[in-house]
Amino acid sequence: MLNRLKGRQRGFTLIELLIVVAIIGIIAALLIPNFLDSLQKAKQKRTMADARNGGTAMVTWLTDQVGAAAAGAPVDVGSWNTADGTWDYGEVAAVLEPRYVQSLPQRDGWKHPFGFFLATTNPLASHVMAVYSGGRDSEYTGTGAPTLDFQSSGPYEPTSYDNDIFWADGYFLSWPEKLTAATAPP
Repeated sequence: MLNRLKGRQRGFTLIELLIVVAIIGIIAALLIPNFLDSLQKAKQKRTMADARNGGTAMVTWLTDQVGAAAAGAPVDVGSWNTADGTWDYGEVAAVLEPRYVQSLPQRDGWKHPFGFFLATTNPLASHVMAVYSGGRDSEYTGTGAPTLDFQSSGPYEPTSYDNDIFWADGYFLSWPEKLTAATAPP
């Protein structure tokens, strides 16, 4: 009996190795899609946070400018007063950094540039400013310059990563949110 045990080699059989590899493959097939989805969700959350931070800095700047105008001081809108209200990131950052925001986000979670809008001709209008991202596909679904009349507004399914994230005048107009029957748009 001892001779038989001594003659037997220690190690795994081919069948045992194949079973272990199959189990690892099944586990990987279950976990990788969830991992990739959580990466997209993280990019989406980062985009929302950056849009909110940049927009809040714009609101603060505009409040200072309107307050200065009300007190009779000249209003300095820099070179932001463009015909369609869109501005270049460099011009926005030059005015907002470091007084209103430590570092203005230039790109969203998917590394696409943010869009900025400010109607400086009438700072008391109903729609004055916006920070927006075209989502994962970076395609803004609005028409022309983002004058806050884009096609999709309200919440959308959080797994729709190609949808726009649009922050304007202090709140989100288009954002990811888990929809229930009560909150789903008609």
